[in-house]
Amino acid sequence: MDVQSFLVATLVAHVGFAIVVTGHAFATDRDAGIWPFVTLAFGLAGIAGYFFYDETADSGRI
Repeated sequence: MDVQSFLVATLVAHVGFAIVVTGHAFATDRDAGIWPFVTLAFGLAGIAGYFFYDETADSGRI
C-alpha cells in the first residue's frame, strides 16, 4: 500500500469513528464533549476515551 492510500484510508476511518461517537452520544442522550474531535485526531484512542473515561468518578479515591 502506498502512503497516499494509507493516509486516505486513515482519514476515512477517523471521520467514520467520529461519526459513530457523535451518533452514539446523540442516541444515548450523552454529552459527547470533546471526544469527536479527539477521535478525529487519534482514532481508536478517542473511541476508547469516549467509552471508558468517566467524569463523575471521584479522582484520587480507590
